[in-house]
Amino acid sequence: MNNKPSQDYAPQPQVQPQPLLKVALDVHLQSYVVALQEEGSHPKPPQRFRPAAFLHWIDQQLARGWRIVTCYEAGPLGFVLHRQLAARGVTNYVVRPRVWDEHHSRMKTDRLDALWMLNALDRFCAGNKKALALVRVPTETEERRRSHSRLRPSLARDRQMIAQRGRGVALQHGFRLRGDWFGRRSWPRWQEQLPPWLIALLEPLRATCLFLHDQLRAQEALIENSSTALLPKGLGRLTEQILQREACDWNRFQNRRQVSSYLGLCPSENSSGARHHQGHISKHGNPRLRWVLCELAWRLVRFQPEYRGVKKWRDHFGLRATPGKKKMALVALARTFGVDWWRICTGRTTPEKLGLVMQPANPSPPTA
Repeated sequence: MNNKPSQDYAPQPQVQPQPLLKVALDVHLQSYVVALQEEGSHPKPPQRFRPAAFLHWIDQQLARGWRIVTCYEAGPLGFVLHRQLAARGVTNYVVRPRVWDEHHSRMKTDRLDALWMLNALDRFCAGNKKALALVRVPTETEERRRSHSRLRPSLARDRQMIAQRGRGVALQHGFRLRGDWFGRRSWPRWQEQLPPWLIALLEPLRATCLFLHDQLRAQEALIENSSTALLPKGLGRLTEQILQREACDWNRFQNRRQVSSYLGLCPSENSSGARHHQGHISKHGNPRLRWVLCELAWRLVRFQPEYRGVKKWRDHFGLRATPGKKKMALVALARTFGVDWWRICTGRTTPEKLGLVMQPANPSPPTA
């Protein structure tokens, strides 16, 4: 009889789990403030690194066998650091900016913020998924497309600021400029009414406004030309592209509540016990989508009378409706269409089922 143990029952070597290193970053352009915690030990005093030195330090910790989890706040530096960490095999979370001082001690420094962030990261790694509010990291293509649509309102604000500066210069000398005074059609009329010395003062400002105006129109044309979808009446190509580029991927939402929360068009609430109170919208999510949808809601009232959202709130847009009622209905209609557009983009419904009238196959360029 063979007493040798079967190969199937031979003891398997146990793989030791990698030790976990948790790192919270307070990120700045010139330096990172780093707070770290090894496994379940006490957090170590925060350290300050140059960006290149920090990445080199990460490489050293990975070579020592650490499994690293990091987090930092979303901000003006974008997602470059996230992609650098992910390329090294680090699990990184980009979180929503917030006030980290949970005890309201009125003390704020980079080191304290890093320690508070590390405390939240420790709870998150332990299973408390509400300890951190994660930000979805777009792909590089999505980020570039979104940057194009976000450049447009920046150009519009700059143009408005320079135009208002010109109005201030004229008003200082007793003249009042109205409307788009810098426009190619309006400027000849102002040249006849203003003295030559004031025209010389305004000319640099006018040239700047015209340049920004042309750049704004070119940016709008670039965005509109990338739209190929068949759209409902009232929804222009520019608006459709802003919705798509800001949402990045509509399939990332699992239900209508997630969509409404991301839009920030849900009512805020302050309830306790028997008291139940709902207030203004939370403004929690993407402000650009919220602004675009509220603007679109007015066009839906005009061009989509059979749309289910318009039919529901039609009485609130009547002549006898108060401004408060109109505003409430407008927000509700914007929220309804935002959810319905998510359903259309993800194939959950069709425009015809919602009562939306589509534009012709080859429409003239719509107003967005």
